Amino acid sequence: MALGLLLVTACGTKKKVAEVATTTPEKTQEVVQQEKFLQKVNDNALYSKFLTSKVKFRIQVGPQDMTLTGNLKMKRDDVIRLQLMAFGFVEAGRLEFTKDYVMIIDRINKQYIRANYNQLDFLRNSGLNFYSLQALFWNELFMPSETKVTDEVLKNYSSSVGDDNVVITYERDKMSYKWLAEQSTGRIQMANIIYKDKIHGQTQLNWDYSDFTQVDRKPFPKKHNVTFTSPASTKEVKVGLTLNYIEHDEEWETRTELSGSYTQVSVSDILRRFMAL
Repeated sequence: MALGLLLVTACGTKKKVAEVATTTPEKTQEVVQQEKFLQKVNDNALYSKFLTSKVKFRIQVGPQDMTLTGNLKMKRDDVIRLQLMAFGFVEAGRLEFTKDYVMIIDRINKQYIRANYNQLDFLRNSGLNFYSLQALFWNELFMPSETKVTDEVLKNYSSSVGDDNVVITYERDKMSYKWLAEQSTGRIQMANIIYKDKIHGQTQLNWDYSDFTQVDRKPFPKKHNVTFTSPASTKEVKVGLTLNYIEHDEEWETRTELSGSYTQVSVSDILRRFMAL
């Protein structure tokens, strides 16, 4: 009797499992295409640990317009450094992003600003951290508050496939994150981040990529054009980066040490001090 009950129970269990399996919805062709495309975009990420380049740097704030040369040095998951040169050989300023802080140095006036990401309103409100900024510099997808985009993370994005380009979207609270990618290659051509606040207004960061070249057999943009608008300022900030001689130099110190002759200034003075370089 016990054996008979066991067999009946087992058969019933198998039947239920079979019923569950048959009712599981299959992925539509559209979903499969979206997943494949997102994987293609993510696969364009460089494998390199280091990326260095000579750079032409231009910043425009309202009527103010400044162009400098310099160096971009990045170590994946560790630091992003932009050195700005005056007269082609004297370092005038330096921007350094690490996992723990943002630092801007005015070499000429011996002043600097050092702040964590929570002290900068837009970065704090948007959930942007070092890894998000790194993705923008490296021309990659990112997920706020995540250190990397895994296959599992890819499931959080939605995409709209068109004829030539695909819009990739992720929405969270007051934030909207969008990327425009080329359908045939998966190259990211633009990233757009918007923070919407009914009281304080809308803050927007737009990062355009162009003039792609091959780096480690992957497409990588030599031109980066960044536009930042904020209700806190009536002036639009534009930054242009043109990379030349892209390499993988490893022989450089990844942290900047300052002598006691430098004076720290407040976070509110960042833009004014930077434009005074």
